[in-house]
Amino acid sequence: MIPFKVPSIFQDFSEQYPEAHKIQAVVKNGGNMARNSIARLWLSEGIPYAFKESPILYDEIRSWLSVKLDVDPKEISMTGSGRIGQSLAPSKLGTNFNEKSDLDLFIISENLLERLRQDFNAWSFNFESARIQPRNEREEGFWKDNLLRGHSYFSKGFFDAKLIPNHKDYPCASTIANTMWMLKAKLDVTPNAPKVSEASVRCYKTWADFVRQVSLNLA
Repeated sequence: MIPFKVPSIFQDFSEQYPEAHKIQAVVKNGGNMARNSIARLWLSEGIPYAFKESPILYDEIRSWLSVKLDVDPKEISMTGSGRIGQSLAPSKLGTNFNEKSDLDLFIISENLLERLRQDFNAWSFNFESARIQPRNEREEGFWKDNLLRGHSYFSKGFFDAKLIPNHKDYPCASTIANTMWMLKAKLDVTPNAPKVSEASVRCYKTWADFVRQVSLNLA
């Protein structure tokens, strides 16, 4: 029987919460295989660093979110510094997770993504046909950027809910925005819960779309 063989690049890579610079080194030398493995395992599974003191709280939050957003708890996960303990963003590489960090949630749900697509199509039609108007030039700039990014994101199998204004005409995006506000507020008053700057959700159509996008971000 031929045994499994651990790729040499991962021989000394066994920490549950590896330092960002160590991840960067493995990614640099391991190519696509290393990026995909890190995206699948360290950046999407296991107990998130933010909840290492109370893992059951993480599961309670996922159960609560599943009711609010009409998804299965298992479809909800985390990435970012809340997942591994340090930021992998180039401008913040190695920065430890703290109260100024965001809670970056993601959901693997084709159904939720389709609901967001319907909201996005409604909002983009209203914006482009001048049925709704931004409040000022700054907001107009954001809306134009969100319009371009939104079309691009959907073509890649994911979407950021915060790109759609929080308005009753866009029910799915509005529910997500209000739920994220409530989540932060509840964390603020929950013992042993992580304190964060804000919470957000990115939705992916499939796990393959998640792995592909996160592995590209690691490049």
